[in-house]
Amino acid sequence: MPTACLNQTHCRVHLTGERLEVYGRNEASEKEELLREIPLRDLDRLITSENVHFTSPALGEILRRGIPIHFFSWNGRFLGNFLPSQNHHGLSRIRQYQRTLDPAFALQMAGRMVTAKLYNQRRVLQRLWASRSEDAEGEADPCPADSLPNPASGHGQSEMESTLKWLDALFASIRVSTTIDELRGYEGAATARYFRAWAGFLPETFPFERRSTRPPQNPVNACISFGSTLLYNEAVAFAHAHGLDPALGLLHTTEDGRWSLALDLIEAFRPVLVEALALDLFSRQMLNGSHFEEKKGGVYLNEDGRRKFFLQYERRMERQFMSEAVGHRTTLRQQLEQQAVMLKASLEEPGKFEPFLMN
Repeated sequence: MPTACLNQTHCRVHLTGERLEVYGRNEASEKEELLREIPLRDLDRLITSENVHFTSPALGEILRRGIPIHFFSWNGRFLGNFLPSQNHHGLSRIRQYQRTLDPAFALQMAGRMVTAKLYNQRRVLQRLWASRSEDAEGEADPCPADSLPNPASGHGQSEMESTLKWLDALFASIRVSTTIDELRGYEGAATARYFRAWAGFLPETFPFERRSTRPPQNPVNACISFGSTLLYNEAVAFAHAHGLDPALGLLHTTEDGRWSLALDLIEAFRPVLVEALALDLFSRQMLNGSHFEEKKGGVYLNEDGRRKFFLQYERRMERQFMSEAVGHRTTLRQQLEQQAVMLKASLEEPGKFEPFLMN
């Protein structure tokens, strides 16, 4: 159980021996009772809503074991992490501050991040279009072809070929970019074109015209936003764990109020995990209209919807696959952590950072 998700409202978490006991209201019996026991030895992280209550002994033992807790609001917004004490990376932080202010280093790293994201967007579209069945030979993959929907009838081959060709042509422009603003422009244009093609694979009952956030305006955007938030908070925790300041962005401008480096680290994972997962949830009817609610001008996953999303998100993050890039079996979660490890190493040797590439 690498991750435990406490999604039910008004639960109470107690420490008993070497396990957490979760108490709450049983919906069937309508009585307060023990809902779940979680052995701490099996736990790597906790994801919880803001109205779950932890006792002080439980929080203390969670910290002692180095387990982060990620807190979310009722609408899935990331509120923050409860992290173990980590105060032994002072020299690494100084080096990171110096490198972040180095225009040549920032441009080099940002260029690799944009290239990887564009590569993965193009690869996802290729596999969606092909829906290749030959991959279903027992070899697990973070975005398996046999889990992808068939191409929508309205999405023509000539249109897809045009999109793939257009995306492919951007690589040359990215390679010769001289400013990060140029890279951001190419990334924005590529993502807009990618989403237009990607939307053609959604069921007609869940249309997607454009990306909308704060608040999301439809169920598809709600899923993309929620998945991105889960990924983002994991990147924040991994950055902290490996001595990086997650607020210091390279591709994303460093600003108060956000963890810009975490946004940088997840860019390459968005097409492979977040958008592929959203497609799978809708095309396989794992989510329907009953899993969403309208609140405060937006559309959000409700408690049951978040429960289903958590489960599928966790399965994808922990699914093992053979990575052609690293040459061994791995998981998306391991690769996300490895991004923080490599970025830290690149502070001394820029060539050490290699963004995640989909097979």
